[in-house]
Amino acid sequence: MTRRLFEAPDGPATLEGVLERVTWSDEESAWSVVRLHVQGRADPVTAVGNLLGVQPGESLRLTGRWVHDRKYGEQFKVESYLTVRPSTLIGVQRYLGSGLVPGIGPVMAERLVRAFGIETLEIIDSAPDRLAEVEGIGPVRSARIREAWAEQRGIRDVMVFLQSHGVSTGYAVKIYRQYQGRAIGIVREDPYRLASEVFGIGFKSADRIAESLGIPKDSPRRAQAGVLHVLGALAEEGHVYCPGPELVRRTAELLEIAEEPVSTALDAEARDGRIVIEPGEEPAVYLRALHGAEAGSAALLGAILRAPVRPLEIDIERALAWFEERSGLVLADEQRRAVRQAISSRILVVTGGPGTGKTTLVQAVIRILERKGRRILLAAPTGRAAKRMQETTGRAARTIHRMLEFNPRTGEFQRNPAAPLEADLVIVDEASMLDIVLAHHLLRALPPPCQLMMVGDVDQLPSVGPGAVLADLIRSGAVGVVRLTEIFRQAAESRIVVNAHRINRGEMPALEAADAKSDFFFVEREEPEEILSALRVLVRERIPRRFGLDPVEDVQVLTPMHRGLLGAASLNAELQALLNPAGDALSRGARVFRVRDRVMQVRNNYELDVFNGDIGRVEAIDDAERQVRVRFEDRVVAYEYADLDELVLAYAVSIHKSQGSEYPCVVVPLHTQHYVMLQRNLLYTALTRAKRLAVIVGTRRALGRAVRNAEAVRRYTHLAERLRGLNGLPPVK
Repeated sequence: MTRRLFEAPDGPATLEGVLERVTWSDEESAWSVVRLHVQGRADPVTAVGNLLGVQPGESLRLTGRWVHDRKYGEQFKVESYLTVRPSTLIGVQRYLGSGLVPGIGPVMAERLVRAFGIETLEIIDSAPDRLAEVEGIGPVRSARIREAWAEQRGIRDVMVFLQSHGVSTGYAVKIYRQYQGRAIGIVREDPYRLASEVFGIGFKSADRIAESLGIPKDSPRRAQAGVLHVLGALAEEGHVYCPGPELVRRTAELLEIAEEPVSTALDAEARDGRIVIEPGEEPAVYLRALHGAEAGSAALLGAILRAPVRPLEIDIERALAWFEERSGLVLADEQRRAVRQAISSRILVVTGGPGTGKTTLVQAVIRILERKGRRILLAAPTGRAAKRMQETTGRAARTIHRMLEFNPRTGEFQRNPAAPLEADLVIVDEASMLDIVLAHHLLRALPPPCQLMMVGDVDQLPSVGPGAVLADLIRSGAVGVVRLTEIFRQAAESRIVVNAHRINRGEMPALEAADAKSDFFFVEREEPEEILSALRVLVRERIPRRFGLDPVEDVQVLTPMHRGLLGAASLNAELQALLNPAGDALSRGARVFRVRDRVMQVRNNYELDVFNGDIGRVEAIDDAERQVRVRFEDRVVAYEYADLDELVLAYAVSIHKSQGSEYPCVVVPLHTQHYVMLQRNLLYTALTRAKRLAVIVGTRRALGRAVRNAEAVRRYTHLAERLRGLNGLPPVK
């Protein structure tokens, strides 16, 4: 927030009240705007400051100053705060109904306060048998409340310590659940562990706690933590390693210290085994796990490529003719060559844009090799991609995690070298989404004679996770590659397909007036506010009326960025208010979830078996248990209140997060405020997500910038170089 605050003449002040709602919060800066009910004041008070993680219903004691904002009027600027035991009836009721005590929702909180008044908390604490006096509390619920209250007592002990070091209540609960009674000791010993082990707490928050604990700015421990943080942040951007000099520079800038202690920290981390430094003209620094995944993948790929293909007696020309006769399809020459290679290659990559026949090729390989008795497994990186693969092939397909039998209790895959997959051929679709870690687990699970076929569009965005596996395999020159280029007649009738290929060639899409049968439209608007207004009308009215599509179920807004008026966060708030404004709801900080909302998981949660990018629908909200139940494809997942920060609304998602998915309709806002993200592969990926209809809303200038900008950010990976070295090939130029 950039508005200027003018301090009133008042000095430091203390304010105590009950948090009503979080109006706005920034997870990176921790800056928040909240509304509090303060006894003796008719209207709620607005407070601003570092309040990230506080929850409605909490009683807060704020220390700070009264200030006057030119636009928003009187506000309380918070310098520090504590969560305190509520001392008013309304405070007790809102605290109990806030979700901090599972088993007590707003209705039950009101009944408890009506029965026991200001002594309600003392009765729950010391005389829980009396809970049975309240209507609706039987033995089961009473036991649940006692158990939850006992946990709260343990959390409160930890919370007092954590809040004295700037940790909000919401995060204190997560820290307690992660470490239980060891929480205080762990935070004192190494607060930087929080950044890597507790979801939602970033390095900046951990660094603030460390400073509060007295850890010096130039501490070796801080420098080492900074190195690991920068490597982790780069991995989230897709890099597998970082060049040593760049890592030192980035870390020194982040920590605002000299480069020498960072270089010392690098050596210390390498000695401790947390990072691996590969020497060279420019040393490559890896997190240990990523080094193992990349080096291990290269070794496994090399071993597969050196082994002979299991012999197969087949007349390939007769087999191709048999498939064409049975399927009623005619294969193009490049498809026929691809089938021959798939049968004779240990590893084959098939890549091509929309409408080039990748699905038909896969069908031909499956049916011909099944006829010969070969065992074939089909998989994809995401649930949606696996479901689509199953629909197009008529064969069972699973996510790679499920195929490898991931065990959330142990955090390990059950399929591995000791218990390999039972298959002669594994076909992976949407292989551009495959990151280096998952690729390594897949390769480890292939039995010695198994063949591998990877199908995807290398011109799309690379994986969300670290690595660029599909591109690296192609770049290495070590594996067989088939690039399908011919657009089939039926696909050529689609303006989506034609324009996607034009964009991929660096040509502007055809923007002439579309006829009634068209599946691609460009709606020109200049200002961001005009784009937003047009988008609202398109999603709620014009598209549903003209094409018969459900605005919640069938229409997906894809945006280049997360922030700004046309970013995912802002658009989700707009679209939720537009498409699902009422009904059962539950707030988590500034987020509000309602039944029927489309939501997305934003991190891998192995215990719940949901993964980063999975999209579902809110099916039910249990106010008493403070749970949100979300349906993902064929199953329902229950989210506890403390875990709701793993969910975001998904009426609008970033284009990166849309990989592997297809939607009946895609609407893409494009403006020069997205300038840094306007890249050809980004726009190409967005357009190829649409099955029936694609609409771009924005400026020709932004569209032209995206089409011309083919300079995608190169990821730091060495997989291609490793493969070339193993196969005696010269380095990639």
